[in-house]
Formats: sequence, C-alpha cells, structure tokens
Amino acid sequence: MPGGLTVQVSVDSEYGVLVNGYFLSQNGFHFDNVTDIIDGTKVFLSFPQNRDAPLSKQISDDPGKEAVDQRFECPIGRLVFLFSFILKIGRLRYIMTNKSQHPFIVFGAPQIKTPEIEEVIETLKSGWLGTGPKVARFEHNFARYKNISPANVAAVNSCTAALHISMIAAGLEPGDEVITTPMTFCATVNSIIHAGLTPVLADVHPSTFNINPEAIEAAITSRTRAILVVHFAGRPCEMDKIMTIAKQYNLCVIEDCAHAIETEYHGEKTGTIGNFGCFSFYVTKNVITGEGGMVLAQQEQDINRVKRLALHGMSKDAWHRFGDSGFKHYQVMECGFKYNMMDIQAAIGIHQLARVDENWQRRKVIWNRYQEAFAEFPVVCPIDPAPNTRHGYHLYTLLIDKQQTGITRDEFLDAMTKENVGVGVHYLSIPEHPFYQQKFGWKPEDYPQAMKIGRQTISLPLSAKLTDDEIKNIVLAIRSILDHR
Repeated sequence: MPGGLTVQVSVDSEYGVLVNGYFLSQNGFHFDNVTDIIDGTKVFLSFPQNRDAPLSKQISDDPGKEAVDQRFECPIGRLVFLFSFILKIGRLRYIMTNKSQHPFIVFGAPQIKTPEIEEVIETLKSGWLGTGPKVARFEHNFARYKNISPANVAAVNSCTAALHISMIAAGLEPGDEVITTPMTFCATVNSIIHAGLTPVLADVHPSTFNINPEAIEAAITSRTRAILVVHFAGRPCEMDKIMTIAKQYNLCVIEDCAHAIETEYHGEKTGTIGNFGCFSFYVTKNVITGEGGMVLAQQEQDINRVKRLALHGMSKDAWHRFGDSGFKHYQVMECGFKYNMMDIQAAIGIHQLARVDENWQRRKVIWNRYQEAFAEFPVVCPIDPAPNTRHGYHLYTLLIDKQQTGITRDEFLDAMTKENVGVGVHYLSIPEHPFYQQKFGWKPEDYPQAMKIGRQTISLPLSAKLTDDEIKNIVLAIRSILDHR
C-alpha cells in the first residue's frame, strides 16, 4: 500500500458510508490524486505525503446528532480534517456501488395483496366484467365506511368523471362561475370547463396549501354558483367557514376528496359535508382500483341523476338489463357519458377499502418519521394536523427554497432520481400552465401563495408499501443531497 495517510472506508448497514467509523453519506464519493485499493467490502484511500492539509470542517459521527469536529493524525505530523478534504475535491460516487445503492423506490407504488388478486381472478372467471355485483358491493362498503346510505353513492371510472357529472347533477348552467383552488391537479379545473362552467381561482393558505376562505369570499360575484374545494394532501379545508360562506351566498359546495378518503373535519367525514363529494381510486391513491372514482351526494335524487349521466343517460345499467331476473328494457333519458366503473376495478377496491385504516396507520408512521428526520434540515416541512381533524396522509411534501438549501427544487428532483428515489410535484400552480394563461389570462403572480408553493414543492414516497429500509434510504438520500449542496 502506498505511503502517506491511509483511511479505511466501509459500508455500514444502518447508516451507509463510514470513514474510520464516522458517518459520511449514503452514496459516497471517490478521490482525485489518491490511490483507491479495494479489499473485499472495504476501500483503503491513501493520501500522498506531500498533499496540502485542507481547512477544518465538521464531520458527523451519527446522522441523528449534531456534527462534531473529528481530527485525524497524519504521519507527517499535521492535523488533517478529512471531511473538508473530501468536500474540497467534490462529491462523487462511492465505488462500492453494489453495497451503497438500493433498488429504485417508486413514488406512490400501491400495496396489492393476495385478496385483490384472487377477487380479480374470480371476477374474470365469472364472466361478468362490466358494471355488476362487485361494483354494487364496493358502493355499499364505501357508503358504510362514510356512514351514509348506499342510496347516496355512485361508483364511476375516475374522480374527474365524478367532478364533471356532479356539477351537471347540481343543476349548474353554462356560464356559471365555480370558485376553486390554483393548487390542484388540472382535472379539477378541466372538469369545470367540461361542464360548460367558468372557473375562478382563489389563492391558498401558505401553510395548509388549502383554499383560503377569505380569498373565496373575495372572489364571489353575481355569477358565482358553486365552490369546489380540494382537501390537499389529505388535510381538510376549513369547512365550517366555507359552508358558512356557501349558506350566506346560496352556493353549492363540491368536495374534491381525491387525496382525502380517510380525512375528517370536526367529526364529519370529508365528502359528506358539502352537497357532493368526489373521490379518486387512481393507482397512487390511498385506496386504489387502478382507475376509478366515487360520488357522494346529500340528496338521493342527485345520485340517481349521477348514475344516469355516468352511463349514456340510460334508465337502466347493464347489471339491471342483463341480470338473472331477465332482460329489462331501458330508455335514454338524457345525453350522458361513459363513466361507469367495471367489476374488475371494484374487485380490487373491495379489499383495498377493507385495509383502509391499516394502511392509514402505516402512512401516519411514515409521515411522523419524516417529520422527525427533517426537523433540523433547511427545508419547510408540513405543519401538523389541526386539532379535531383527521389528516388523510396522502402526500408528504417539502418546500425547497434555494436560499435556505443552496439547491433549486428542480435540481433537488434530479438529485433524488440519481439517489434512486422516485418523487413527485403536487403541483405547479394552475396559472403556470400555458392553456389556462391563454384561455383565462391567468398569471401565476396573481396567486402568490400558490405560485411560491408550486415552484418549491416536492412530494416524497408515502405508500403503505414502503419498508423501513426504504424509509431510511429516502432520509439518507435527502441528507446526502443537502450535505453536499
């Protein structure tokens, strides 16, 4: 082995890369102008004797503790601060890739278990794949979970469809204005447009990311007919204030609960507070059917119309037309859509819904681990759930401010991908998109809170499928990125 200072670098199963027993980073590095000697699972780094000693720097001996100075004795009689030397020559990949790298962690990977698989197989064997008994069973179970009558729910093929036909069933007319949030997926606004209505944006609260009731009231005009709220990330909106505004101005309230199946506000379950509640069972959601949605309505006649609109405007669906009680004639009552859920989808949802609280508990654990791990990081973590509410824990978001972190949000996204961690952005604010700018003249700066959030936010994996090791790897990846910014 060449002369000079020799440092042993090894891989620790708990913390990642260690230098002489001290934590350095998850993914590691290599050195310029030094000799790397691989010996089994360890790397020995030899520094030439004439190498200049670097400036001092802190090195952490435990990723959960404050950094402390660690001095290393040099054979040449000088104190060398190793960690500064490493930073000086740059952060590069550790050559023991097979030890430090982990498989790619998929963002929002669903947890699929044997009961779902067996139910789907049984459905395929039954010969009834379209809307049928499994959909009816799923609707009944969902109604029971929400503590409402099965007569007040209707399964559809997406939350977008649910939003669209809810607004039609509400009796809203072309040109009516619907107030909604700029911090949402495009489907929220698109469904308003598809219903022939005019979307109006009201900015969000900077800490909850939910629509601000004061901004709602300020946006009301003589043409306003409805408020479409989004319970962002699973955090409930301030529904007491919103319902008071709605009552004062005689407005319909539609809840976009795509993130909020388990969410509760002051003892009430989301989706049952407003006139309509719309849910998503998309593959990344808390309960999944691959694609799928559900409408809840306060009035049974509204659900009857939703069901009719969801299947071409026909008076009977396939289950009632072709069931074992014999063929039933149908009539087309209005021009509807093809928005019905299939039994194949419901077969998955039945067992997903049966584990909804179990999975919620797991996501809560992950959320709290993130909160604890990132408390001292130069990032903005979500605020804790408000008293007398139940957070759905659908998304865990961080805000990445370059002035605080030394790295932009998009650079952070790229760095996470390089660390083999899938991430998301929820969302660029609606006015950032060219279509809405051109159609409505919206400008991002007119909604400053949503603009700031949208340009800084990043969503971390929060699936109940995540293992403890994957959670650890996500935390270490973020530590590594921020340590080497």
